[in-house]
Amino acid sequence: METDRAVLAELARLRSRLPDLTATVIAGVDGMLLAYDAPGLQPETIAALAAANLGLTQRFAHTVGHGDLRETMIESSGGYVAIYAAGLRTLLAVLARPSANVARIHHEARRTARRLGELLDPVEARPPAPASPHIVPVEGQVPLAKRTPMAALQSSVPGQRAG
Repeated sequence: METDRAVLAELARLRSRLPDLTATVIAGVDGMLLAYDAPGLQPETIAALAAANLGLTQRFAHTVGHGDLRETMIESSGGYVAIYAAGLRTLLAVLARPSANVARIHHEARRTARRLGELLDPVEARPPAPASPHIVPVEGQVPLAKRTPMAALQSSVPGQRAG
């Protein structure tokens, strides 16, 4: 119960520091909604999409050898969506207007994500040394299949003779 209040207080502080935010969502890396402040939106959908985005970009970062993913940012004509790893099994998604100061969003949301990780991660699951929040790969995760470019195209294009 205390943790719930502390988490909601973190969201309220973040929204008060960043007036250009339109929504905040805290979810598990499995996409389950934990807490939100998202008036007029579907927080369950945001939680699921944020988890999928974070998982995909995490996979990308590991594939190219860039280590643990910390955050991802989407810029669209209607504004920004930023997703931050908040501890080992949690994420913070923030939505902002197009006029928002992205550097300020990152500064404030990173701090909030770090505090949320401290609140939501079990003590025994925390790394022994202070570290940046990250998502831990799932044990037994099967690597993606290697594909060759144009592997789905037919071997001969209609109208061309084999040569």
